[in-house]
Amino acid sequence: LTKRFYSSSVSEDLGCRRGEFSRKHYGSVELLISSDADGAIQRAGRFRVENGSSGENTDYAPGTWHRTDVHLENPEYHTRWYFKYFLGKVHQNYIGTDAEKNPFFLSVVLSDQNNQRIPQYHSILWRKTGTQKICLPYSPTKTLSVKSILSAMSLDKFEKSPREIFHPEIQKDLLVLEEQEGSVNFKFGVLYAKDGQLTDDEMFSNETGSESFQRFLHLLGDTITLKGWSGYRGGLDTKNDTTGTCSIYTVFQGHEIMFHVSTMLPYSRENKQQVERKRHIGNDIVTIIFQEGEESSPAFKPSMIRSHFTHIFALVRYNKQNDSYRLKIFSEESVPLFGPPLPSPPVFTNHQEFRDFVLVKLINGEKATLETPTFSQKRQRTLDMLIRSLYQDMMPDLHKVNNMLNRRSFSDVLPESPKSTRKKEEARQAEFVRLGQALKLKTTVKGDTTANLATTSFCKKEPWESQSFCSNFPHEVVCADSWGQSLLVSTDAGILLIDDGQPSVQVFDKTLQVKQMNVLEALDLLIARTDKGKDSRVLVFRLSAVQKDIETKKMIRSKYDCRENKLERTKGCHLYAINTHHGSELRIVVAIRNKLLLVTKKYNSHSTLTSTSRLSSPESPVEEFQYIREICLSDPPVVMTLVDGPTGDSDNMICVAYRHQFDLVNESTGESYRLHHVETNRVNFVAAIDVYEDGEAGLLLCYNYVCQYRKVYPFSGGSPLVQPSAYDFHFSWNQVPYAVVCAFPYVLAFTTDSIEIRLVVNGNLVHTAVVPELQLVASRSDIYFKATAAVSGSSDSSSKEMGSKSSPQTPTAYEKPELPLPSLEGEVPCKNLYKIPLSNLVGRSIERPLKSPLAPKVITTTTSSGITSLPVMHSLSLSRMEIKEIASRTRKELLGLLDEPITKTENPQKLKKVSRRQSDPKQGAVRSSSSDRIISSSFEGYSERRHPSTSSDPDTSANREESSPSSCPFQLISLCDEDIIDLK
Repeated sequence: LTKRFYSSSVSEDLGCRRGEFSRKHYGSVELLISSDADGAIQRAGRFRVENGSSGENTDYAPGTWHRTDVHLENPEYHTRWYFKYFLGKVHQNYIGTDAEKNPFFLSVVLSDQNNQRIPQYHSILWRKTGTQKICLPYSPTKTLSVKSILSAMSLDKFEKSPREIFHPEIQKDLLVLEEQEGSVNFKFGVLYAKDGQLTDDEMFSNETGSESFQRFLHLLGDTITLKGWSGYRGGLDTKNDTTGTCSIYTVFQGHEIMFHVSTMLPYSRENKQQVERKRHIGNDIVTIIFQEGEESSPAFKPSMIRSHFTHIFALVRYNKQNDSYRLKIFSEESVPLFGPPLPSPPVFTNHQEFRDFVLVKLINGEKATLETPTFSQKRQRTLDMLIRSLYQDMMPDLHKVNNMLNRRSFSDVLPESPKSTRKKEEARQAEFVRLGQALKLKTTVKGDTTANLATTSFCKKEPWESQSFCSNFPHEVVCADSWGQSLLVSTDAGILLIDDGQPSVQVFDKTLQVKQMNVLEALDLLIARTDKGKDSRVLVFRLSAVQKDIETKKMIRSKYDCRENKLERTKGCHLYAINTHHGSELRIVVAIRNKLLLVTKKYNSHSTLTSTSRLSSPESPVEEFQYIREICLSDPPVVMTLVDGPTGDSDNMICVAYRHQFDLVNESTGESYRLHHVETNRVNFVAAIDVYEDGEAGLLLCYNYVCQYRKVYPFSGGSPLVQPSAYDFHFSWNQVPYAVVCAFPYVLAFTTDSIEIRLVVNGNLVHTAVVPELQLVASRSDIYFKATAAVSGSSDSSSKEMGSKSSPQTPTAYEKPELPLPSLEGEVPCKNLYKIPLSNLVGRSIERPLKSPLAPKVITTTTSSGITSLPVMHSLSLSRMEIKEIASRTRKELLGLLDEPITKTENPQKLKKVSRRQSDPKQGAVRSSSSDRIISSSFEGYSERRHPSTSSDPDTSANREESSPSSCPFQLISLCDEDIIDLK
């Protein structure tokens, strides 16, 4: 028990820390001053400097946790909706004016969600302030009105009601509006600076670069001849060689990139300022500075460059001694935060990894710069002008048209047309689709889209990729929580304990209907809320007692066996919340209608690590809880979260959501403070997530499509000063989530059929994963969710475009999405349980695997030489004596094998599959999803040295079975550093 609960606290600690983040990883703002040779100040500017050092003492190695978040932010294949979902398909476009008489356009299409047979409405609202995009569910029995769509976008009042536009040419104008979001192709400046050069005139006057600079250019891209170049030219002359004869060009994840290289642009001996070179590089938003010299030499500063347009500088230095690159980023103060953060130290020995990191960083930086006031105000003026001009062109034509079709203004999105006009409508749709498809093809040929981006972005293993946990799970899940490596699930058949690869174990029967639960391994507690109206209660169990019942198979508890586990005063409760960081005190707040009941549990941290104290304690821990106070609210809370204060004495807070507001309630005094008011008619509260930035409390407030970050600081006499902060920000989800999970650097939104993944620090979209019939199960540690099996059939059959000939509201039989056949009467459709490891998301590995509450599964593999492999246990946690015994046995087996070829196991193909398909070069071990075997990467390297001729060619797989690293006759267990020393 001691070992089990000690190791399980690691996962619990990791789950607590996932809500902690720091913007210091993205640099700090500094005043940078440049001076001339005489020491006189020339220019000064405030820049955010990223050099890879966080400047704080952390308990984990910087540079290891954030290797997971090298992603393009707001990728075009997720954000360019009109080109992806609308163009070339039948859709509806509406025009109208809001209450302030500002014109707007609305586009609606019924489309297949990423070819996953999930029909959805995609809607785009075009306004001068920008575009707003949302997804709405499709129902074959319920029509969708324009009014309901606009209401979901918080647009309820109009000066003129929306009217539909039937001109096919509107597609060309709306595509122009979408292109105002920014170019899909990029041009970056590259400036070569010799050692000791401190002015831009000196840097721009370099005629040629060094050998290391040429290797750096070769790493960035290919050298192309400008004359006759047909691709993206980035403002360079491709006819008369007036901007040089050659340049550097590349394509990265579907984006064309042209580099303006200073040594390749025209050079003039008479012009010391090199105006022709500055004309291009000085007008690039992002510039790379390649600086020669040692680290001790004078460093580059952005204030050395006279440019009001360049906002981001990437300083690159090359070290010949260890063949590595060092990176430093300077961003103008007004540029929002963008990733990925630099590793610590920001040194890259892998050149390909360095190239990918730099290109992702620069692309994200240019996108972030477009959100600065300098560019956003220009974009808003351009959008306003384009929308007003388009409105003036369209309105006279709408007044002239007077037929049955034009009466579709505030009615359904696209109802059935009358018989008299049906043929005319079909002809109009055919012309509409033909023009849209021609426009889509023309845009693709011009290179103004990243059409191939979707196929090039899934080459690497992503941190949010799920693992199969339990196949064909037949029960309806109500709630769950992780217990070690297992999952405690409340279902319609009772409470079950599930582990990967093992049969489920019934813990409570179905008479106990649990609607909410928390497993706290470090405190040896199970907290649950039963829901039966007025008879609802909060129950507390001792985990060790539940564990004992499982091991001895003594009994399956029912609700009648839980009378001693009821917390007093909790009758009739509908919600409860516990504090995330219970270092010295566990706090439970129970909501009973509009009353909040505060209950605490005092405990000694040393007692949680001793088995004797657990065994001697009574089975029911109810007596250890004490009632503190009762707080009255004006309304029953819908969402409730506990916020830890900096001292934990009298500054702990409760965030509650009810009516149209989020309030903060002081636990000690009961005073409430308005945190945020929701300015919409209908509010769907989702979550209030407590996050801690550098130790200071903040909240992610999620409702409808919106997620607001509000910082709560500083605390003054136990009362928070809730005021607007420069750190506050908000973003919008594309679809209304029912649950939100924070796992820094990501925040994940779960909808009924997708997982939307964004970054916590700026809300930028990273990825949208389509998961049919999705249900979040648990998220305290690893994230578990339930979903149907993957859609069968080839990609060609699922990529069929819907609505090309018929109405999106009423798709024809052959265009309707292929859904699973309804199950037979009384049969429950089977779904699978999947797991996203939290360590993959946050990038930190758990030091020791957790012990499962279920009995360990021992697997022995007998080799042809008669040597039996070590027993492989699920989630093994070992004592020092056990480690020494294994080390001794392993040493003897190794000594006996060093002079012999590695022999073939009984089932080498299975082990080979583990090694080839599930290995991760960034991790130290390989885990098999079927048996949880862990193969040491150190032994894998030893095997590769013994067999250097091993080839990755699949044709030689038969010859590799005898010498494959995966075919070793034993498996080393994943241990901590001290344990590996013993094994050595």
